[in-house]
Amino acid sequence: MSNKHGVNAVEPIRDMEKIMEIKNYLLRRSYRDYFLFVFGINSGLRISDILPLRVMDVKYTKYLIIKEKKTGNIRKTIITPALKSEIEKYTYRMADSEYLFPSQKGNKPISRVQAWQIIHNAAKACGVEGAIGTHTLRKTFGYHFYQQTKDVAMLQYIFGHSSPSITLRYIGINDDMVDKALEKFSL
Repeated sequence: MSNKHGVNAVEPIRDMEKIMEIKNYLLRRSYRDYFLFVFGINSGLRISDILPLRVMDVKYTKYLIIKEKKTGNIRKTIITPALKSEIEKYTYRMADSEYLFPSQKGNKPISRVQAWQIIHNAAKACGVEGAIGTHTLRKTFGYHFYQQTKDVAMLQYIFGHSSPSITLRYIGINDDMVDKALEKFSL
């Protein structure tokens, strides 16, 4: 079920241990790259809405207010306490006007391609199977939000999807999981 960009081809990272491994791997390599990963999996935003953010967009607020590039919709989302703590540490010595994810090539954020390379290479280095890309961050957020809350309606609302079935397919609640759930089911 791939759309014109093939974004549905990438998978969420389901294994919490792999998420920790990637965090540690990135933290040893680059604080910026670590923060990109952490920000993505804790916000559920699309990479196109994350990359242009500046320090002032996240530092002094409880909420992220974003005009989504893909839909044009204004989206207001709370910054979780865990993410707020990461933001405070990461932006400690940064100027308000700085990009959160600055490129070394001039005054601009890293590109989508660079973001893809960071995520893809980290996942591969940590032995994560399957197709991994920038959309993996959003899907990982969705997958784990769903696992923790089992609230597909809430997740559908967060993602701005038109139906629960789209949301479940998007986060990879797939046939294997349905099979596993049914194997345990008994009346």
